[in-house]
Amino acid sequence: MAMMLLESIVGVLMLLLIILLIFLACKPWRFFFSSRSRTLKVGDLDRPLVSDGVESNESARNYDLEGACNQNKGPLRLSRPVGLVHKQRLPSASPHLIQGDSLVLDVVSEPTEDVSVGQTLKRIFPTEQPAEVQTQVRQENQSSLLGSSLENDAFQEFVPKVITDQRSCLSLEVISGPSRGLLCSIQSTSSSRLPLTLGRVSCDLLLKDSEVSGKHAMINWNIDKKKWELVDMGSLNGTLLNSQPINHPDSGSRHCSDPVELTNGDIITLGKTSNIYVHVTSKSENKTPFGVGLASDPMALRRGGKKLAMEDVCYYQWPLPGIDKFGVFGICDGHGGVAAANSASKMLPEKVASILSDSLTRERVLLQCDASEVLRVAFSQTEASMNNDYEGCTATVLLVWADGDENFFAQCANLGDSACVMNVDGKQIKMTEDHRVTSYSEKLRIGEIEPLKDGDTRLCGLNLARMLGDKFLKRQDARFSSEPYISEAVHIHRASSTFALLASDGFWDVICVRKAVQLVLQTRERYSTDGENSAEKVANFLLSEARTLRTKDNTSIIFLDFDSKSRLTSCKVES
Repeated sequence: MAMMLLESIVGVLMLLLIILLIFLACKPWRFFFSSRSRTLKVGDLDRPLVSDGVESNESARNYDLEGACNQNKGPLRLSRPVGLVHKQRLPSASPHLIQGDSLVLDVVSEPTEDVSVGQTLKRIFPTEQPAEVQTQVRQENQSSLLGSSLENDAFQEFVPKVITDQRSCLSLEVISGPSRGLLCSIQSTSSSRLPLTLGRVSCDLLLKDSEVSGKHAMINWNIDKKKWELVDMGSLNGTLLNSQPINHPDSGSRHCSDPVELTNGDIITLGKTSNIYVHVTSKSENKTPFGVGLASDPMALRRGGKKLAMEDVCYYQWPLPGIDKFGVFGICDGHGGVAAANSASKMLPEKVASILSDSLTRERVLLQCDASEVLRVAFSQTEASMNNDYEGCTATVLLVWADGDENFFAQCANLGDSACVMNVDGKQIKMTEDHRVTSYSEKLRIGEIEPLKDGDTRLCGLNLARMLGDKFLKRQDARFSSEPYISEAVHIHRASSTFALLASDGFWDVICVRKAVQLVLQTRERYSTDGENSAEKVANFLLSEARTLRTKDNTSIIFLDFDSKSRLTSCKVES
């Protein structure tokens, strides 16, 4: 009898244990408690704000004008999903799609700041706001973005589209390794020669390097994107682009990698020692009414073992889209990365063209022979549109326009230390102002706000006090400025012997203004019989002179020859 009672008790306990386990597994209390999800909703799909593997951007940054900052070793590439660099999750907000396929997260921290398309996402510190305030801010931002979109649409209707059949020329130069000095060039229209192969056996660019695979890499022209693209062909030792591997992630396979865009100044590394310098130019049928020559070099091997990324961007447009007889020529020198320089080089011509699209503004410029207000507003609008918190750039823009008598006017605006000098019938005219912290004019301006301490040569690690971008620094220190220096307009008579020289600080670090003018005069006379190529040859000679004098910084040069005998088919450096 006792035995049966014991078995019954054990059976009841086992039943209770089973019921308890089922209860714990089902977790019925989860229906009575809910936690707030801190994700951004895109439609009905919840996605975490921060993707795995994104490094925190909280550590201190050592800014240096001559090189990229430690935390940002290259340009921002949008070929894969972009995660915010700040890992703390933010309150949810509505996204907006603006111009094209890019997704912009409209995360609001301050009502006056917007996240612009194509710009570096800002590090944003979340603040708690009432729901009604957040709703109001989002509505204001939507209205602002809608207005901006309408303005852009109107401007696009006014400006004619860029010619799509523009030819692009790719030149490759082996700058180190067993095949150093080897050259190879191809045009985008040469479809029978594409793709261009690089390797050790039966390739277009044949490298006598035992560490290079037989078919190592190839370069092709993407007709849809109008860009050159590099692909690793499953090489044994991999392919590097600006010191970053591009080969297939499965190192054990021999699969081709995804295509990666090439830009002017890139360095391709095959094996361990073969470095190839990439030079990209584009040619159109439009002719400038004066000679134009461009040359640039990252001087990547001028620092011994330390490679130097290309952060200069030089550009020009003649004429401006829809604006006859007006053109801009400019150089942007980036620091902390090339993203700010890329953004500024695209925005500045657009802003100038937008302002000059007003006929009254153009008439005022032609009547007063002065475009200072146009340049000032263009710089101000560009700075407002840029969203680069931890990257900045210098900006030097030369605006040139023709009057009714086939004469020209030139006026310059600049921020930073990329300089422009003109020579009019033997008279040297400095068109820019140096904005380094140590320059006399900047010391006076900074001293009115807060004087520098004895021995200080930098502000927050930068040796520049004026630049575009670097929004975080500007919020921290009021001594930083984006107000440009604007020169007087220079009249260029058609019978005069006039030229203009724009160059980044890599050139001016080793060549003074007086010597630069002497070199131009000597070289121009030497190449005076070469016609269309003379301006480009002068620019390349100046670049080679800077290389000979062992400059250690990126160097870019734009040379304009207003001599009536000088003519050049447009050939501009892409970036």
